[in-house]
Amino acid sequence: MITIDQLKTADIRIGQILSAEEVPETDKLLRLTVSFGEETPRQIISGIKQYVADIQTLVGKKTAFVVNLEPRTIKGLESNGMLFAVSTGEGEERQFSFIVPERDIPPGARLG
Repeated sequence: MITIDQLKTADIRIGQILSAEEVPETDKLLRLTVSFGEETPRQIISGIKQYVADIQTLVGKKTAFVVNLEPRTIKGLESNGMLFAVSTGEGEERQFSFIVPERDIPPGARLG
C-alpha cells in the first residue's frame, strides 16, 4: 500500500506520439518521439513492439506516459519517460491496451 502523497509524486501526462521506429537488434523495443506540449519532444524507449501490428499506426496516437522518471539508457538510447499501459494474462493469452483519453485532450495534460 502507498499513501496518496506517494501517488502524487508520479507525473502522468498525455503524450502524442510523433514518430515510432524499431530499435535495431531487439525483439521488443520501439523508439518513440513524443510531444508533451514542451519545447522539445522526448525520446521514450518502450517494450511494446510485439503488441503493435503496424508501428506507423502509433503516429498521432495520444496515450498516457509517466514523465518524471530519471532518464534511463536502454540499448544505448536515452529514454525520458515510460509509456503507461495495461496488460492481462501470459504468453499468447496476454492482452495489451494503451490508456487513451476519450476526448481530444492536448499533449501535456496531467492525469489525476
